Parts: sequence; structure tokens; C-alpha cells
Amino acid sequence: MQRLFDGLKTPCYVIDENRLLDNLRILKSVSDSTGCKILLAQKAFSCYGVYDMISEYLAGATSSGLYEARLCHKYMPGRENHIYSPAFREEELGEIFKICNHIVFNSLRQLELYGKRAKDAGLSVGLRINPERSTQRGHAIYDPCAPGSRLGVTKDELKEGFLRSPRLFELLDGLHFHTLCEQNSDDLELTLDAVEDRFSFLLPKMKWLNLGGGHHITREDYDIPRLAGLIERLKSVYGLAVYLEPGEAVALNAGYLVTTVLEAQRRDKPVLILDASAACHMPDVLEMPYRPPIYGSGLPGEKSYSYILGCPTCLAGDVIGEYSFDSELKEGDRLVLQDMAIYSMVKNNTFNGMPLPSIYLMRDGVCRLWKSFGYQDFEARL
Repeated sequence: MQRLFDGLKTPCYVIDENRLLDNLRILKSVSDSTGCKILLAQKAFSCYGVYDMISEYLAGATSSGLYEARLCHKYMPGRENHIYSPAFREEELGEIFKICNHIVFNSLRQLELYGKRAKDAGLSVGLRINPERSTQRGHAIYDPCAPGSRLGVTKDELKEGFLRSPRLFELLDGLHFHTLCEQNSDDLELTLDAVEDRFSFLLPKMKWLNLGGGHHITREDYDIPRLAGLIERLKSVYGLAVYLEPGEAVALNAGYLVTTVLEAQRRDKPVLILDASAACHMPDVLEMPYRPPIYGSGLPGEKSYSYILGCPTCLAGDVIGEYSFDSELKEGDRLVLQDMAIYSMVKNNTFNGMPLPSIYLMRDGVCRLWKSFGYQDFEARL
């Protein structure tokens, strides 16, 4: 694997177009067999250098704000452009109404303020709901159903709003929920049971239901037949069109971060200082937390040589983890971190003046530089 990346200046991201294509084919087979529409959640993966490929397989993209909506509009012309935000800015709505097809509001207040204007502009209008059914295990930061959540409208809020302003609901074309994170379709089924239990009074009046993201459809153990059954249930019982908007599933295992060993330190445990930073180039390693697979590595003590992989910033906790390898590593050696396409480029930063990694696109083992960054990019971000 490392030989493929000889000659690339590190640190760098490499997007594997062949693996991306494999994922897209799986997603396309789901949409073809079920009739659902699948959108790219750009918050996880916004490498627009491959949007032309993605456009061939997905219905479009979903955006978390105006800038992502612009990206979809520019690089996926003619495809569906959905947008959701916990609260929209008044000054951005004019452009949003011009370039988006669907808009999802987070609260009845936002629907009241902007719903009619969106409808008059020709957009399909939705409302995010909170099923109040947590399925997260150990990742509370990613649980929109936790008590006190600001994300989505609960059943009680909806019923109170309906009594207060019944005509408000005439603006609605659909409902949206997003409660999953790297989960299988059994958790989706639990969530849908809660949605039907709490919102059955509204579902028959809707045209569509968006099941949000977090569906790990392209993972090997994902239960696609169960997902297909759930989609069919929604279509047959309520006559709903169904949307899904995974981000990770689109680019799962379709990217690498290549890094070079700058120094090998002899401490109570051997430490390697790399030219890539967890804090700057793969923040989910620290935030999730997440242990990225590294090509040719094992768990601590599993192979002959174990190392703590440290990074070059001043943050003491800027550490990727402890890994073992068959051979001793030295300065100048390269490591290939896997599954680095998602939540890396979209979240990276220049803390400590760290350079942003270049981005390469790879097809059939051939890498070509797509984008590189320098000092001016660092200065422009400050």
C-alpha cells in the first residue's frame, strides 16, 4: 500500500475513487430497488473534485448552510439541493430560495417566519422532528434525542402548535429526523417505531419523510434487507416518498491520510513524531474519540514493535494512539491511515500554523494532485 504513495509530499489525503465507486454502486442499488432517494450529506464529505462521479449515482446533496448549498448548486448542477439549519439567517434566505429545492426548518418559529416565503419561492418545505428515542451508545455528543436537545420539534410541541395555528401545517410537505450515527438498520427501526408512535397524526398528511443520516449502508455487516423493508413500510402505509442522507456511507473506507515519521523518540515507551496532526487533520480522532486503522499495524503488543504515535503541535493530547508493527520504524518512514475521507477535510484546521494536507485523487493505483495549500491559505483563515 505504501508504495502507491511514494513521491507524494506528506501529510496528504488520498481519495480512492475505486472504493468511492464501490460505495456509490451499493447506494444506487438501494435506491433503485426501494424507490428511495439518497443524498450526499456534505457535512461529512465535501470533496467536490468527485461530485461529477457522485452525481451519476445519487439524487443530489444536502447542506447545513448556504456555503454547502452553493457547493452543491455549482458542482452538482441539476441535482436536488436540500438544506437544513437549526436557525436560518434572514440575509441568506434570498439566495437559498434561488438555489435549493427543499428546505427543512428546525422549529415551529422558523416555519412561521420563513415557511410561506419558501413555499412561494417554489421550495418543498419540511420540519425536523425529535422522536425522543435515543439509540446512541457512548456518544452523547451525537445524540439529538437527549433531554434538552435543540434539534427538532417534539410531539407535544407539534400538538400545541397545531392547536395554536392549524393553518401553519398547510405549509408542510414533509418531515425530517436525524438521530443515527454510524448505526445499522435495527436502530433505524427503533427510531421509526417511535416516529410512528408520536407523529402518526401527521404522517398521512405528508408527501415525504427524510430519514436523515448516520446509516452505515456500505459497511459489510449493514442489514440492507431490513432497511428496504422499512422503506416499503413507509411507502405502503403512508404513501410517503423516502429520502436518506448518509455522509459517511458515501465515502466510507475511501480515503487515506499519508504521513511521515519526523522523529523516533526513546522514552519509557517508544514515541514517533509524525508530520500529521490528529487535532488539525483528523479531529474526530480526539472528538469521537476514534482509532483510525493504519495499514500494516496491530494493537499494542500484537506485533514486534509498539509505538505511541504523536503529532507535531504543542497540544499534549495530540496523539493518534498506540500501534504495533512488524518492523522497527525510523525517521523518514511513511504510515498510511485508513478511512480518512470522512470528517477530515471538512473539519481540519491550521492550529499552531500547521499546513493543510494536499489532496490527491487516486484511480487504479494512479495518484493525481487535485488541491494543495500553502502559507496564504493559513493567513487567509486568520
